[in-house]
Amino acid sequence: MTLLYSFLILLMLISGIAALIFDKLVNSIISAGMVSLIAAFLFYFLRAPDVAMAEAAIGAGLSTAIFIITLYKTEGREN
Repeated sequence: MTLLYSFLILLMLISGIAALIFDKLVNSIISAGMVSLIAAFLFYFLRAPDVAMAEAAIGAGLSTAIFIITLYKTEGREN
């Protein structure tokens, strides 16, 4: 189980660094959403399913959707 935790934490670090490196904001937003989704998996494996569901719904789902909608609504005004 420790190997699984280590793999998920490594995947979180890679996704977080990728969010910083990407040039397109959409890719950065999706990568940040992946960090939240992986955190939800970690919470589930650590026997906190209520926290995992909240993290998946709010962290990975709702905040990612709000960021993408905001990006598309403000993108046209830059030009």
